[in-house]
Amino acid sequence: MTQNSMTSSIEAFLNFLLAERGMSEKTASAYSRDLMGLQMATGATHPSQITTQAIRAHLSNLLQKGRARTTIARNLACFRSFFRFLMRQGMLSTNPTEGIRSPKPEKHLPAYLTVDQAVGLLHHSSSNTFHSLRDSAILELLYSTGIRVSELCGLNLNDLQLSLGIIKVHGKGGKDRIVPFGNMAKEAIKAYVVRRNELLERFKIEQDAVFINERGGRLTPRSVQRLMERRRIEAGLGQDITPHSLRHSMATHMLEGGADLRSIQELLGHASLATTQRYTHLDMDRLTDVYRLAHPRSKK
Repeated sequence: MTQNSMTSSIEAFLNFLLAERGMSEKTASAYSRDLMGLQMATGATHPSQITTQAIRAHLSNLLQKGRARTTIARNLACFRSFFRFLMRQGMLSTNPTEGIRSPKPEKHLPAYLTVDQAVGLLHHSSSNTFHSLRDSAILELLYSTGIRVSELCGLNLNDLQLSLGIIKVHGKGGKDRIVPFGNMAKEAIKAYVVRRNELLERFKIEQDAVFINERGGRLTPRSVQRLMERRRIEAGLGQDITPHSLRHSMATHMLEGGADLRSIQELLGHASLATTQRYTHLDMDRLTDVYRLAHPRSKK
């Protein structure tokens, strides 16, 4: 490593994250943008030239430009990890990020569906075409499992065990998990797979992906977003309903049905329980009713 080069320090740090920590390419790319942004903002040619004041000013500037608080927090987490790495390498004796607090996260919940809305969305179409069967299988599986759209698009046939009603999901950070799905999703997938196999046989295409387009290629997250948009309009739902809404709805409805947070955390593939708690909310009337029934000092 060139001792007077900020750029080579960043490269060494990213290589460490990818090789030693198993960080995903997507996250490493985001970290690279964050560090290059800091370098450009400060004009530093060596990490030792970056001060606490310079980092504060950079983060403040990002906030003034309208960047989300989660983005600011990610930048700071990246900078902290970067300078700690350099200290372990003996390149720095102090960490300029010490004492800088992360911004408080914005308190908002993703849009979600009521149970009736979810049922209406999933059963809105009864057509027997390839697209209709595929789209129904996708929406049923998203709602049944709460998996991310990227995880759904990454599913292969050997990840799917219909007889057991489980899928092997390849999640963030290279972490796999087993997620069960219900009978409605099972029946929808079985009906779709028959049409899927017929299409691939007709075009003489070999394909591992569970969900494919009409040309036999693996379906993309953008395609799932488009099909959700079509179903949303047909069902008369608001514009804020997205594929991610089904993930949030699944967690919410399971919590309301009596599931515990730890189980929901495992199903969703969250590393932290705090992340799962953002997906959970009970209406105050129901929460008050539960309290009045359960707490011994709530009754007259």
